[in-house]
Amino acid sequence: MTPELLISSLYVFALAAFLGYQLISRVPPLLHTPLMSATNAISGISLVGSIVTAGAHFGSVSTVLGFVAVVSATTNVVGGFVITDRMLRMFHRKAPPAKKKGEDHGH
Repeated sequence: MTPELLISSLYVFALAAFLGYQLISRVPPLLHTPLMSATNAISGISLVGSIVTAGAHFGSVSTVLGFVAVVSATTNVVGGFVITDRMLRMFHRKAPPAKKKGEDHGH
């Protein structure tokens, strides 16, 4: 491994770690459990790494595996947010049914 490649790989790793930290710290604790937010952030870091791997032109096998990793990580990130949204909708209060005009309850 050449020094230039090592430095650029460490740069990408540091950038991905910083991005993951920023994602975790921006999620309000009332919206996610710590496990869900950490899992989504780790999936985001995996997505950044897989994009770099897919576009690095190390070879055709690396490009194909990088593409598969991009698809898998994207599915994981989107699925995490869909599940979180579904969980949040469970806590919404349902509006009481509207009374019909002229409806009298025995008064």
